[in-house]
Amino acid sequence: MKKLALVLGSLLVVGTAASAKEVVPAPVVVPEKVVEVVEKPVIVYRDREVEQGWRPNGSVDLQYRWYGEAENKTKKEDTVGDWARAKRTNAGRLQVVSDVNFTEKQNLNVRYRGYNTLGGEKSTIGSNELRLRHFYNFGTLGDSKVNAKSRLEYKADTNDAGTKRVEASVGFDFSEYMFSNDYFKVTDFTLRPLYAHEWQGHGNDDSVNELGLNLESSYDLPLGFSAEFNLYGRYDRKLKDNRYANDKKYDLNLGVEAYLYNTTNLYKNGNFGLDFIFEGGYDEYTIHKDKVVKNLAKNYERREYSLYALPALKASYKPTDFVNLYVAAGAEYRNWAVTAESEAKNWRWQPTAWAGMKVSF
Repeated sequence: MKKLALVLGSLLVVGTAASAKEVVPAPVVVPEKVVEVVEKPVIVYRDREVEQGWRPNGSVDLQYRWYGEAENKTKKEDTVGDWARAKRTNAGRLQVVSDVNFTEKQNLNVRYRGYNTLGGEKSTIGSNELRLRHFYNFGTLGDSKVNAKSRLEYKADTNDAGTKRVEASVGFDFSEYMFSNDYFKVTDFTLRPLYAHEWQGHGNDDSVNELGLNLESSYDLPLGFSAEFNLYGRYDRKLKDNRYANDKKYDLNLGVEAYLYNTTNLYKNGNFGLDFIFEGGYDEYTIHKDKVVKNLAKNYERREYSLYALPALKASYKPTDFVNLYVAAGAEYRNWAVTAESEAKNWRWQPTAWAGMKVSF
C-alpha cells in the first residue's frame, strides 16, 4: 500500500508540473490616454447692445454757391449802391465748414468762404472770410437746469487790409425753464454777455472795443416750421481820435433778428428726397441811440433794416449713412441797397443756386 501511495503521489506531481507549462500568462492592458476637448462658451446678447466708449466725431460740409444778377434799377429810381449784399453779383462762393467734437465737452467749428467772379461787366465780389469758433460746455450750473457754454471766436477777411475781429463770451441756456408742448418747443434760450475787439489791416487806427449782451433763441413749430429770434445789445467805442457819424466816440445800438424757416417734403424714394425750403425775416433791424445811418438824402437817422425771403427747391441723396449729397435752386427777395428805415424800398429778386456734399465721421 505504501508503494502504491508513493506511485500515485509521484504521478500527481508530474501531472501538475506538466499542466503548469501549458498556462499562457494573461496580457497586460495599458489604458489609452483620453484627450478632453473643452469648448469655451459663447454668449450672444440678443436683447441688448453693448455700449461703446465715446470717440471724436464731426462733419465736413463742402458747398459751392452761385449768385446771379439782381434785378436792375429803373431810370426813375433815385437810388445808389450795390444791388446785392457784399457785392455778390455774377459771382460764386466756395464754402467749407468743418465741425469737430474732439472731446466730450469741446467743439471746434471752422468756416472758410472764398468768392470768385464769373465774368461780365457787373461781376463783383466781397472779401474772402475765415471764421474760427471754439466751444467749451461746462454743463449745468449746480442743481439748476441752466447750461453754460463758452465761445471764443476769431473772424477775419483774408485780404491784407480787411477787418479782423476777436470775441469771447459765455452763453447761459435757460430753455429747460421755458414753456413747451407738442406744438411749440423752445430749443434754445441763451443769454450771452460778450467782449469783442475789431480792427482793420495791421494797425490799430480804426479799432473798436465792444461790450454786448445777446439773447439767442430758437423754436420748433408744427408743419415743418421753425423760428429764430435774437437780440444783440451793443456798446461800441472807437479808440484814438476816430469818430462815428454823430461825431461821438461811441455807438449804443440794438440789433433784432427774426427768422422763419420751413421744410416741406415733396417726394421721397429710398435715400432720395425732394423738399421745398423757405427762410425769411428781418436780417437785421438795427436801432441806434444816435443818428448814424446815412439815407439817400445824405442825412442821418437812427434805424435801418433788411427784410428778405428765400424760397428754393432742394434735392438730396444719401449713398451711405455718412454721406449726404444735395443741390438747391431758388431766388432771394431783399431790399439790397436802401435800408434806412424811412426810405427802405426797392426790393429785388436775385437768383441763386448751390450744391454740396456733407460727410459725417
